[in-house]
Amino acid sequence: MKSCSQSLFTIAAPSTPQNDRVYVQSLLEKRNVSASRLLRARPTFSKSVMVSVAVSVMGCTQLHFLEPGVKVNGDYYRNVVLKETLLPDIHHVAGDCFAFQQDSVPAHCARDTAALLRKETPDFIPADLWPPNSPDLNQADYCVWSILQEKVYGTRFANTDELKCKLLREWAKLDHEIIASAIRQWRRHLRACVTDR
Repeated sequence: MKSCSQSLFTIAAPSTPQNDRVYVQSLLEKRNVSASRLLRARPTFSKSVMVSVAVSVMGCTQLHFLEPGVKVNGDYYRNVVLKETLLPDIHHVAGDCFAFQQDSVPAHCARDTAALLRKETPDFIPADLWPPNSPDLNQADYCVWSILQEKVYGTRFANTDELKCKLLREWAKLDHEIIASAIRQWRRHLRACVTDR
């Protein structure tokens, strides 16, 4: 399984707790959730970098930084994010032994994107088989980004170059077993979603 995702990191640490997202059982109140389980909201108007990555039990791609200020539409996602960076990295890590999964962002769901992924990946899970707004089913969304945020935002950054350097250092140090453990939980999360329907 290869889970692909993008996330925005800002030079100012996230600081608006009322906007923090919580992914827990529906009856649990936010005030009773450990701070380590919160996905932090990003501050407004802070300089930022958009990061893309793919994760799997077999290994992870390197972090890829998207061009500053670029609008990630279907063309950019297919031609730059997928063709130039993620797909070559994924094939290097996993060969032809993986299932490709991503979230339902419009650029990811575009007909041309689905056609490319059907052609370029051995197994592709299309958007019509995937529940909308399901970050708990994408390991990068519910695990990797929050862990990386925790490690990165212990420091202040003067600019996006410093932020990128810190992201790359922390990504290189990240224990792969954390990611592998999140991926092993994927089927349990999927079963829970099916049961809740």
